[in-house]
Order: sequence, then C-alpha cells, then structure tokens
Amino acid sequence: MSRRLHELALKKQRLRFQSSLLRERWAAQAAGMQTLLAGIDRVGQGVDWVKRHPRALLAVAVAVLVARPRATLRWTRRAFIAWQAWRKGRAWLSHP
Repeated sequence: MSRRLHELALKKQRLRFQSSLLRERWAAQAAGMQTLLAGIDRVGQGVDWVKRHPRALLAVAVAVLVARPRATLRWTRRAFIAWQAWRKGRAWLSHP
C-alpha cells in the first residue's frame, strides 16, 4: 500500500473515531432535552385534541363562565389585550 493510501486510511479511521465520540456526546446532551421535547409534544397533542373537539372546549368555557363570571370576563379581557398587542407587535416588526 502506498504511503498516501496509508495516510488516507489513518485519517479516515481518526475521523470515524472522532465522529463516534461526537455522536455519544450529543446523545448525552440531548437526553437532558428529552423532557422538554416530550412536553412540547404533549402541548401539540392537546392542540390537536381541541381542534377535533371544539364543542368540548366550548362546554368548558360556558361552565367556567357560569361558575365564575367575573374571573372569566377579567381573563377574557386580558387575553384580548394580549392578542391585540401580539398583532400590533407582529405587524410593527414585519414592516422595516
């Protein structure tokens, strides 16, 4: 085997070894993110459920409104203000 081929084979071996070390390190670091990613998946599943069952969400909203009308209206007002601020902020940021 020529010297050049031998050097390339050694370089290839070192790169494979380094790559395996990096994969192991990434896997160890990603394990800490697993809880966060699982939570994000659960939120997505909840959103999908609400999209499939809008009447259930409406029933809960009516029940809360009947049980605690002041608190419901207060939180509805806050949500509306936050939504308006979000829309205005997004519009402001999108126009240079």
